[in-house]
Amino acid sequence: MTPLVKPLALTALMLALASTSITIRAETLAATGSVEALFTPWDDAEGAIIRALAEAQQSIHVQAYLLTSRSISQALISAKKRGVAVAILADQKMLDTGQNSQIPLLAAAGIPVWLETRYAVAHNKIILIDAKTPHGIVITGSYNFTWSAQARNAENLLILRDNSALLQRYLNNWQRHHAEAQPFKPETRENKEAPYGR
Repeated sequence: MTPLVKPLALTALMLALASTSITIRAETLAATGSVEALFTPWDDAEGAIIRALAEAQQSIHVQAYLLTSRSISQALISAKKRGVAVAILADQKMLDTGQNSQIPLLAAAGIPVWLETRYAVAHNKIILIDAKTPHGIVITGSYNFTWSAQARNAENLLILRDNSALLQRYLNNWQRHHAEAQPFKPETRENKEAPYGR
């Protein structure tokens, strides 16, 4: 193949792929249920999360970039103790580099935790409550599950109730991330910490 043919062949291939590529568009969902919008530091977003977690009857799915809030962690542990299935996805890098993560405590309490390692940042901040029921709850926004998000930062939080189609979309996404995540192993984190003397 001559040097000129390779670039032409590559260009032709790229044009063919571009013309046949399928754009995947997000499904538009009907607005149903209720929406509670909170803005920190003025609104008590952490309290609203804890109250919503107390309503859980079947399941809680968490997707967290950072989880250092002791109050939210205790609410998750309380939910597990009353028989609610709790599962957590967390960002591996934030666990490794952040301080005061509640992930080891939650895992020690018997809550299954998986770490997201595929992405540069697993920046989701989501809680799904009773996601397979018609009256479940989606909690999402910029709000990290931390003390700073409540007391020091300007954050937003949405609590969306009674929209089963939206819950299913979020649950599908949570499950897709779960399929790619690695199980949290407390001994791995301890082994990583030992050489650095943290």
